[in-house]
Amino acid sequence: MDWNQMWKEQPTVMNMLKQSIEKDRLAHAYIFEGMRGAGKKHTAWLVAQSLFCPWQQEAAPCGSCSECMRIEHGNHPDIIVVEPEGASIKKAQVENLQKELTYKGMETAFKIYIVNDADRMTASAANSLLKFLEEPESPILALLLTENVHFMLDTILSRAQKISFAPPSTDTRTKIYQEQGASEAAASLLARLPDETARGYNEEGTDWIVQGRALVIQLVEEVHSRPHQMLLTLQEKWLTHFKDREELDIGLDLLLFWYRDLLTVKYGQQDLAYPDQKEVMEKQGQRMPETDIANTLQLILDAKRRLRANVNAQLLMERLLLRLQEGS
Repeated sequence: MDWNQMWKEQPTVMNMLKQSIEKDRLAHAYIFEGMRGAGKKHTAWLVAQSLFCPWQQEAAPCGSCSECMRIEHGNHPDIIVVEPEGASIKKAQVENLQKELTYKGMETAFKIYIVNDADRMTASAANSLLKFLEEPESPILALLLTENVHFMLDTILSRAQKISFAPPSTDTRTKIYQEQGASEAAASLLARLPDETARGYNEEGTDWIVQGRALVIQLVEEVHSRPHQMLLTLQEKWLTHFKDREELDIGLDLLLFWYRDLLTVKYGQQDLAYPDQKEVMEKQGQRMPETDIANTLQLILDAKRRLRANVNAQLLMERLLLRLQEGS
């Protein structure tokens, strides 16, 4: 993605960075935070190209010179990237980064380091980073990228300028999950879940999401057409699939997406979490006025709040289904 494309996706972010680059007022450290697919990595590399490109105009790199091409292919010696090793970024990785940054730049006096998934630094790694984040020994730009800024240490947040990226469209996020191997059915739901939730289900866990999706479709049909069956399905299937409170919260999200889709279909729009169920929803929507669907959404949101207050999960779900059936 080039500078102009990124400008269309994130105009506020790109305008802020453009002005800072043109006026030579870049901060020493930035935190790029936002949902997956928002363009944080693309922007980090574009900033690097802009700073090293000899032909940049109005902060936009040319994209075709040797500097831009080396950066695009990850081959520039003065740009260092840190990625999680396994589940986290370790202290040893930060120490190696510190060591690299003590050396003079291979080609310039300036260096850039990019930390992907910066929220996944261990406490010791984050504390090691603090030692040189605020006052680096040489001209250095730090770009810390995260989908979960609230997991980062306050001391790091206070030493960097935070730039928030606008959420990408669900269509963009759906395509990202499909590129990572998720089925269309799973990707459509993962795209609507928060990043910290979806991260655990975007690989081997997609089957779990697909099975949960099937349960939602079955349970909704029983609520509205076979109410005598719904409590049995709840006991034998729903509560055995969504085992703990965290999983049950996801199950309620999947249920919420169904009824949001009902409203979407009634309004004649196409952005659906369950795109293959549109015909079913059209029929169900004919029987449910908008006010009933809105009340149903509120009941599910109330159930999510009650779940976080440690209400018994089985009783909570039984009460929710009975109330949904009453309003159907």
